[in-house]
Amino acid sequence: MKFLYQVGDYIMIMFQAFKRPDKGKVFRRQLFIDFQNMGATSIGVVTIISVFFGAIIAIQTAENIDNPMIPLTTIGFSVRQMMILEFGPTIISLILVGKVGSSIASEIGTMRVSEQIDALKVMGINPANYLILPKITAAMLYNPVLITFSIILGILGGWAASVFTGIVTTTIYIEGLRAWYDPFTITYAFAKTEVFAFIIASVSGYKGYTVKGGSVEVGQASTSAVVTCTILIVVFDLILTQMMLM
Repeated sequence: MKFLYQVGDYIMIMFQAFKRPDKGKVFRRQLFIDFQNMGATSIGVVTIISVFFGAIIAIQTAENIDNPMIPLTTIGFSVRQMMILEFGPTIISLILVGKVGSSIASEIGTMRVSEQIDALKVMGINPANYLILPKITAAMLYNPVLITFSIILGILGGWAASVFTGIVTTTIYIEGLRAWYDPFTITYAFAKTEVFAFIIASVSGYKGYTVKGGSVEVGQASTSAVVTCTILIVVFDLILTQMMLM
């Protein structure tokens, strides 16, 4: 019953959050703040992880090619497919859960326990709309940019590992990148990215918005947001894969 209550409560809060903002100027200002806090500050960690992950895929693929009948272009092909289909949209989203999701939950949770949300209500402001909607919008606009950045860097990391270790030449690697390309994989990757971005921002916002207690409960809400978002991302990854690729 508690689960059903939380689902219903989440839906009601989302209805409040998606009402038209009272002041567009205030919404835009908050949106740009969230762009900075949620997106721009994540570029560093996305860069490091993507480059090294692309290099790891290339090296592991080369290590497992023990049949001379398998072309070396498989290395570039494997890096491209892994970065587009799974690592870019899914793994990076899971990393953003820990960084962005916990930040959203703790920020809004702190405002709840310090009665700032109650003060917004007294001033006639819709707190869910003011606090949650800009974060959802920022995540759904900025996450695809991060994912694109991650895919490109992963492919470059795979190229660097392949060429500088002498696994394959640049020409063979590029041939692998271009081999058996299906444009729908990009559509699939961005569809997953948008769904995961909504999950991260909305669920984390809900967890923070419904905190009751003090600083200890804020920490618990932040942890709960990370765990819940992680589970939902994995579940929806399976659902979307079944719907779009099968």
